[in-house]
Amino acid sequence: MAHIIDSAPRADTRAHYLALVQRRRLYGGLTLALFGLMMVSGFMLADARNAGGFWSGLPQILDFPADVWRDASTKLHLLPGHLVDFFPALLETLNIAAASTLIGAVAAILLSLLATRGLALWPAMIPVFRRVMDIMRAVPEIVIALVLIFVLGGGPVPAMIAIAFHTAGALGKLFSEVNENADLKPVEGLASVGASWAQRMALGVVPQVSPNWISYALLRFEINIRASAILGFVGAGGIGYELKNAMSWGQGKFDEAAAIFILLFLTIVFFDQLSGYLRDRFIGTEVRT
Repeated sequence: MAHIIDSAPRADTRAHYLALVQRRRLYGGLTLALFGLMMVSGFMLADARNAGGFWSGLPQILDFPADVWRDASTKLHLLPGHLVDFFPALLETLNIAAASTLIGAVAAILLSLLATRGLALWPAMIPVFRRVMDIMRAVPEIVIALVLIFVLGGGPVPAMIAIAFHTAGALGKLFSEVNENADLKPVEGLASVGASWAQRMALGVVPQVSPNWISYALLRFEINIRASAILGFVGAGGIGYELKNAMSWGQGKFDEAAAIFILLFLTIVFFDQLSGYLRDRFIGTEVRT
């Protein structure tokens, strides 16, 4: 009799659990179907507005790489000279990425500390600083660069400001999440002896979170190298500007475009491996400590 009484709640619990699983599967299936429908409708709309059409242009996807190879293969002896000629433009691109990453990271540190609960100097202003970072992340670098180029003219400065602006918002979000995991006991101890807010942050928080900050900043530096190259297409200087010119001239200049592609590829691979190694070192040091 007791066994029958005990099995009834178990059966009810099992039935309730199965109902929850089925409901979750239903909601998941509906969400997936809605997502698929949105993707298909978005693709059809974009394809309808495209000048050429996706399906009609798909067979020609390899035509441009073939033209580049055909033109560059007859001028391989000029390739080393092109690599040397475009190396200063590559350095300009790296300088844009490095400066924007540094400026954006410094701004992100301040914004993240002001937007973290338990650390903020003005707790009531936390939502304001978080919305500021949301706005900085939401505006694409190319939009900011186009506006700045209209005001300041072409060159690396608009690209650096645009990338730094976006970097501050992106890193600020990541830094604030890292800050939330910091131990507040050192901060409270410093506050008890009369330390200022800046001293509490510098001595109580930064030593805990700096390895993760550096890791995220290095990852962002990789992204900014690509972004600075892309912004060159809108007149923001660097190797992207040289690539745009080489591609615009078409046949006869594709050997220069090939040299720029090679420089970009080697640079991105090098810094990807270097930053990955440094991130592993920093994270490994943090784990060991």
